[in-house]
Amino acid sequence: MEKSSHGRFNQLYQRWMDWRLPARDRIVLRNRRLFIFPTRAGFVFFGLLILLWLVATNFENNLIFGLTFLLAAIFVVAIFHTFFNLSGLSIEAGYTPPCFCGSLAEFGFVLSQRGRRYRDNIRLVYQGESNISLALPGVERVEVSLAIPAPARGWFKPGRVTLETRYPLGLLRAWTILDLNLQALVYPRPIKASVWPQGSRAGADGNMELVDGREDFRSLEKYRPGEALGRIAWKHYAREQGLHTKHYADPVDEYLWLDWEAFPGLDTEMRLSRLCGWCLELTGGQALYGLRLPGIEIAPARGEAHKNRVLKELALFGLSKEGGD
Repeated sequence: MEKSSHGRFNQLYQRWMDWRLPARDRIVLRNRRLFIFPTRAGFVFFGLLILLWLVATNFENNLIFGLTFLLAAIFVVAIFHTFFNLSGLSIEAGYTPPCFCGSLAEFGFVLSQRGRRYRDNIRLVYQGESNISLALPGVERVEVSLAIPAPARGWFKPGRVTLETRYPLGLLRAWTILDLNLQALVYPRPIKASVWPQGSRAGADGNMELVDGREDFRSLEKYRPGEALGRIAWKHYAREQGLHTKHYADPVDEYLWLDWEAFPGLDTEMRLSRLCGWCLELTGGQALYGLRLPGIEIAPARGEAHKNRVLKELALFGLSKEGGD
């Protein structure tokens, strides 16, 4: 019964938050989005004011009255300074690079303002754990990133984060809740496999196939009009052996397959982790590699774009592919 009541309260709270602070790609902080309340130090300060006022009233001491009113004025001024330290700020999601499961997702934020007001002691907080302090020291725009642990592969959507300030005296806390539709693509946790993926040569007869290139000398052939002069074998010509040109060849790379069936007996996540480890091992090398998953096949290729495509398929295998690029 208690759990049911707690769950119902959470649902009502989430509905109220969706109505009060709806998700936006870009949020401008106005009065409706900002909250302000005294901190613990603020309550202590307020209690001190009451105590001073009682002492001043009891002893009819004008000096204590003056001190009380001065401190009260400072408290009131602090309310406005704390509130306007956030008011007018514009916040939007910045670039969030992909990451690996178990690492930190670096969610980007862009804070901007009209004019060059000095703003200090602003914090981005996620669930009371991840946080970062920032300032706009008379600048119009600043970019920051908030590191949040990525718990699982796929599209990681952390939800709401808190933007708060206690500037200038720490007596009050102004804050807002931001829902910027944040998301990060999380790749599987890479695990280095003990065996290498199965490969097949490009040659139909099982031998290494050669193509025209620049690496390995292949043969001398009779000169044909139009061939580059730089390929002529001048030493042979000097020995009166005729005009020949040098031809070179490069070996065709091996096609390696990152194959789902290479790891029988392992569960889904362990297979994906080992395939991810293979992909990272092959990146930057000369081998062409492709990916085979149930219902998915990516032709062998190489390069950064190919790596990113393979890792994305591994990240989203069996999951919803809805999300940003």
